[in-house]
Amino acid sequence: MRTNCVKMDVDNSCKIPFRGLKPGVYTYDFQVGDALFEMFENAEIQHGNCHVRVELRRLESMLDMEVQILGSVTAPCDRCLEDCEIPVAFEGNLVVKFSDEVREYDGEVMWLSPADDEVDLTQYVYESIILSLPYQRVHSEGGCDAEMMRRFRIVSSEELDALEAKAEEPSTLSSESRDRLAELRRKMEGGDDKNN
Repeated sequence: MRTNCVKMDVDNSCKIPFRGLKPGVYTYDFQVGDALFEMFENAEIQHGNCHVRVELRRLESMLDMEVQILGSVTAPCDRCLEDCEIPVAFEGNLVVKFSDEVREYDGEVMWLSPADDEVDLTQYVYESIILSLPYQRVHSEGGCDAEMMRRFRIVSSEELDALEAKAEEPSTLSSESRDRLAELRRKMEGGDDKNN
């Protein structure tokens, strides 16, 4: 089968016309960016730039699509809360079937009316990008904002024990510092100031 390549220059358009296509393989390339994420009002994704390639196999009774998405999005880092660029790499398959019956899209099979002229991949592309992101979105080692990391630093129990031991030494800490350490210990242990 011969492959036909179609370059789609309309930014953020995920609609592929298929009416009149003869059985065969067609390749569509397009870019998606900020407008895609604004459509879904995703507070996590602030910016994005991804290349989408769809290899559409037109069959008599359905469309079979291999979808590849490569690029990156910007979201807050889970460690320091600063902007973090996260790579996107997705490969998936979507089958489009035709039916007069209204059926729900399940993420793998999309149903269209035989009267439709195009398939809108907007939801599929958006969900694929979101699902391809790692569970924890963080900068690479050493990439986090140092000041924010200092502010968010969590003191381990061992470090707190060492600080308390040092605080018990004569004239090492002021009484205010000792009180702060005691308050921190109560909070870590779930204690309440009223019990003291």
